[in-house]
Amino acid sequence: MMLVVLALTGLGLFLAQQKVAHEAALDLQRNFQSTLATLNGVQEVRHAALAERCRVLVRRPRIHAALEDDALDLLYPSARDELRDIMQDTADPGAGGTPTLRARFYRFLDTQGAVIPPPAGADVGVLSDAAEARLSLPRVPEIRQLGYLAREAGNGAGTVDEVIAEPIISTETGEVIAALVLGFEPVEQELHPSGMRIRSGIQFGPRLYLPGSDPPALTTLSAALARAAGPESPADNNFTADLDGEPHQVFHERLNPGSLYPPADKVVIYPLTAARERLRQLRAQILTAGAALLLAGMAASYFLTERLSAPVEKLEIDSAKDRLGRARAESDLRMTSAELQRAARFSSDASHQLKTPITVLRAGLDELLASDELPPALREEVSSLIHQTYRLTGIVEDLLLLSRMDAGRLEISFGTVRLMPLIDGLMDDLSVMPDAPDLVLEAEAGDPDMRIAGEERYVALILQNLLENARNYNRPGGRIRLVCREDGGWGCLLVGNTGDAIPPAAREHIFERFHRGAAGGNIPGHGLGLNLARELARLHGGDLRLVGSETDWTEFEVRFRLAGQEGGSAC
Repeated sequence: MMLVVLALTGLGLFLAQQKVAHEAALDLQRNFQSTLATLNGVQEVRHAALAERCRVLVRRPRIHAALEDDALDLLYPSARDELRDIMQDTADPGAGGTPTLRARFYRFLDTQGAVIPPPAGADVGVLSDAAEARLSLPRVPEIRQLGYLAREAGNGAGTVDEVIAEPIISTETGEVIAALVLGFEPVEQELHPSGMRIRSGIQFGPRLYLPGSDPPALTTLSAALARAAGPESPADNNFTADLDGEPHQVFHERLNPGSLYPPADKVVIYPLTAARERLRQLRAQILTAGAALLLAGMAASYFLTERLSAPVEKLEIDSAKDRLGRARAESDLRMTSAELQRAARFSSDASHQLKTPITVLRAGLDELLASDELPPALREEVSSLIHQTYRLTGIVEDLLLLSRMDAGRLEISFGTVRLMPLIDGLMDDLSVMPDAPDLVLEAEAGDPDMRIAGEERYVALILQNLLENARNYNRPGGRIRLVCREDGGWGCLLVGNTGDAIPPAAREHIFERFHRGAAGGNIPGHGLGLNLARELARLHGGDLRLVGSETDWTEFEVRFRLAGQEGGSAC
């Protein structure tokens, strides 16, 4: 008992620790994603504002006039006045609008994507020759392009400018004739949710630009980012890394996918020290509570062991009684099975033994009937006896077939059976029988070539029993109607006849063996036909049922699987 308590308590502690760790990771991920959403929202608003300003600038008439008239010497002087409201004032950076929406430089690209050099002394923003060359594109862009330009400062530090290349479309031809390239200072975002410092930077080329971090740590993190953003990187876009001696969650996302400019990634780092410290404290609290619970459980198990032993002993006694009862039930079941097997063998043996005397009796009666000296009155009696021997032969054959089915030895050799030719032949046989009553035979087929899966001789026996039942229980001048149709993967045959309705109390017994629907009446039969027909139908994978029996009309339905069908719904 104590071992059980120890195991359950240990398992509970382990599951609780795992649950706490999982919930802490989820909280951290939700906090991280919320912060990213805030940063992305600010960035999207800024990009939308910049895009709108660029779209307005490239429509300025003086810029269009200089480009369309090929007066490139007037391009930059004209642009200086047109772009005055967006250019950053180096003497007073905070004057005139939001600083993050003011450009640090601008250039124009020609129809080949190369930079159109500005004239000397033009107020277009200071760029080195190498930096200005990196503004060129393989071709003039047809849509707005977003890129980044890295520039090294004199003290060894670096900065990154956000570059937007906006195509300029001719008002006369509708073609792209140039592009305006504007450089903006990227937003350095820093948030402090719950006292944690979350920073963002830009990974451009082999270098990470993240203000406020140690250069060696930036170099290590930049190499990790290059691996994470490579072609063999994992599917997720975040990982854990150490920065400035502390663990951080690092998120990276491509800033300019599909751009003609070199790719750049936004990098957001999220410190994990505080979150891991909270998780450590929670684990310590769980272990302390678990130890107390373990001691209490051990003490309780000691007192409960004595009280639980008595029910366990009683359970052992009850189990022994149950095993004894099960053994008796299995013995009874074996005896019942043996009795059923003996009954089936008796029925089979009796059927075989009866065949010979019936055959001998019929032969003797046939010989007697062939005698010319037999009086007419006796001749009629002998003919009746011969007819009865045929009925006995039918009963014996049905009993033999039923005994084989009861013993499970009857197997159906499935093949393809055409139903309508079989029905037509049986109806012809019924109409030419010497004792056939004056009946109207009708047959209707939705598909004359319908084929079912079964063994033809047993299908014929099913239909023969149904037709004989319809004939025997019909009225003079009555009607027998057969309807053959296909329904949901099944071949269905409806056999209906006129005559007295089956009493409601007798309907549940009509498929029982030796049941006669009109006991005491002068109706031929021995009460095996419907039972035999239903058993054979079920061996074919179908069924036989009574559809209804109302005033002067009774109808049965038998269904078979269509040839080539593995199954179907009920008809």
